[in-house]
Amino acid sequence: MNADLDRTRPIWRQIAAIIQNRIDDGTYPAGSRVPSVVDISTEFEVAASTAQKVLGHLKSEGLIRTEVGLGSFVEPKS
Repeated sequence: MNADLDRTRPIWRQIAAIIQNRIDDGTYPAGSRVPSVVDISTEFEVAASTAQKVLGHLKSEGLIRTEVGLGSFVEPKS
């Protein structure tokens, strides 16, 4: 597990917050792809199901959109 993650809090929420911070600071600008399930799983050393939960949460928050076969992309800020 990634050393920056706190085992006392839900891991998927921590990863979602990290990706949200990257969106907010422009690391992932509007329209750009965010990491895939495989990329998140590899970077944070978590199961694919955890990575999928992260992307599902970000989508439900309106931060990203998914396009089948293409990936997930940052939504423009409104």
